[in-house]
Amino acid sequence: MKARVFVTLKNGVLDPQGGAVRHALGSLGFEGVEKVRQGKVIELELAETDADKARASVSLMCDKLLANTVIEDYTVEIL
Repeated sequence: MKARVFVTLKNGVLDPQGGAVRHALGSLGFEGVEKVRQGKVIELELAETDADKARASVSLMCDKLLANTVIEDYTVEIL
């Protein structure tokens, strides 16, 4: 079973990388981009075959390692 985790900064947390991307897009002529928020995607291949157990396991992985839950939110997608 596969899982995909989307990690993004929480609202209100400054995103300097997103700001740099927005600035670079403007420099390249892409006008109208007002805000960019950057995150990460983590794909996992799991031995688990039960979707609910897989989701619970991946959520625990996120809480312990994959996301900094103080400043980041995450969503888990089971594929």
